[in-house]
Amino acid sequence: MAIDPVLDGDWWRTAVIYQVYVRSFADGSGDGTGDLAGVRSRLPYLAQLGVDALWFNPWYPSPLADGGYDVEDYRAIHPMFGSLAEAEALIGEARALGIRTIIDVVPNHISHQHPWFREALAAGPGSPERERFWFHDGRGAHGETMPTDWVSSFQGPTWTRVTEPDGTPGQWYLHLFTPEQPDLNWNHPDVRTEHEGVLRFWFDRGVAGVRIDSAALPIKDPALPQLPLDPGPGEHPHVDRDEIHGIYRSWRAVADSYEEPRVLVGEVWLEDSARFARYLRSDEMHTAFNFALMTQPWDAVAMKASITRTLAEHAPVGAPATWVLSNHDVTRPVTRYGREDTGFAFERKRFGTPSDLDLGTRRARAAALLTAALPGSLYVYQGDELGLPEVELPLDAIEDPMHFRSGGVDPGRDGCRVPLPWTKDGVSHGFGDGDARPWLPQPRGWGNLAVSEQADRPDSMLTLYRAALARRRTDPDLRIGRLQWVDAGDDVIAFRRGDRLVSLTNLGSEPVALPDHHGIVLASNPLEHGELPSDCTVWLDVEPGAHSA
Repeated sequence: MAIDPVLDGDWWRTAVIYQVYVRSFADGSGDGTGDLAGVRSRLPYLAQLGVDALWFNPWYPSPLADGGYDVEDYRAIHPMFGSLAEAEALIGEARALGIRTIIDVVPNHISHQHPWFREALAAGPGSPERERFWFHDGRGAHGETMPTDWVSSFQGPTWTRVTEPDGTPGQWYLHLFTPEQPDLNWNHPDVRTEHEGVLRFWFDRGVAGVRIDSAALPIKDPALPQLPLDPGPGEHPHVDRDEIHGIYRSWRAVADSYEEPRVLVGEVWLEDSARFARYLRSDEMHTAFNFALMTQPWDAVAMKASITRTLAEHAPVGAPATWVLSNHDVTRPVTRYGREDTGFAFERKRFGTPSDLDLGTRRARAAALLTAALPGSLYVYQGDELGLPEVELPLDAIEDPMHFRSGGVDPGRDGCRVPLPWTKDGVSHGFGDGDARPWLPQPRGWGNLAVSEQADRPDSMLTLYRAALARRRTDPDLRIGRLQWVDAGDDVIAFRRGDRLVSLTNLGSEPVALPDHHGIVLASNPLEHGELPSDCTVWLDVEPGAHSA
């Protein structure tokens, strides 16, 4: 008999986790910026939506050079979001509603305003303070050339030269992201001790788990070699080094030391399936983000292959897969699925790319039901449950460093971070109660997608999400039933969950006939003459044991 993972305590195996980008969720102070007071005021909405946990993007003090991923102090809350006391209250209030809290940690780097880095700059070359980072002399007769030619995740160089305390040009420091995010040296015991202390600090306050940003990056080859043309497994100088697993084993020991064990969720981008699975061994992370499906084009063969591969990657270590359609970095599904190129890659983002939003919305509805039917945990990025499109912002409103470091070619990631609409009218469509304009401008017609406009409409995206998550929570087939593929043609993704539920998604151009069934559980759009129309998902109640491939 299958074990119910929720009753067994492994809530994270089937959880629906809602991503909160605090700055854009709800403004409780009326200053135009989202905050913890705003989140607390909307907890009933999240409970009604049916989520099991909230994942918060960094809420710590930060200069915001990279949206808060440049952390200045891990044991405090950014003043624009509130206070530590408010965070503690939020954690407790959410848990009283059955909602756990997951927070971000960023082990690869900290802010250039962090006390450690300021101490390192002041201390000078060869000092113990600099050993916590990757300070290195430059190449060339006068040290004028960067130590390596590694390329930043945000494009551009990965080294910045400092001016020494005596005013002379000095050493270089490594930053795989922006210069405001100096990389930490994880060979140093201070770095390891500090991060374990940060975990305990938040776990002691009731946080149920941490999401580990850029989890494959912290360890570097101390020889600082140039990047090989085709590095083999474990040979990349700063990605997926073998030594990294010692970090996460120690973190898992901290997480498991609590009466209710805490959860580790990794952001792991790796093509090698076997290397990916190593992060999910029983003494390391509990789950890892699955980005593969999110980047696939609207194509049945490609999407089914991605699902199959994801399940196969997780099977050897017994870890649950995770499913996500978007996040705070990625073009929203409604816009992405309405474009000619329906996949996603950062390097392809450009201004002025047209999108058929009606088509994109139809497909986003179908994708929402498809992912909600898959086994494992489900992530929902705030606003996707409202069907919000990507916003192309005016140039003077963009803050994202990806835009500026691309020379203005890439529109950046702010288009998926526009503050949520809660009401149809008002200066900020209910994002805040005052007259302040939101920190990113909301486009014309944003209020038509507001929570107030969708809550009571039976055909709205919000209603669809609520129905899907409610069924997922109560239906044992969706909670713990194993997946069996069903043959329904090349253009259809079809599978059985458990004994009685079959999910079919038609990605083709023609309607398809439904298999024998007892009734329709849920459909992303109305059926047409009893057939499944194009760009639609349906869940069917079927006879036990029928239709397996």
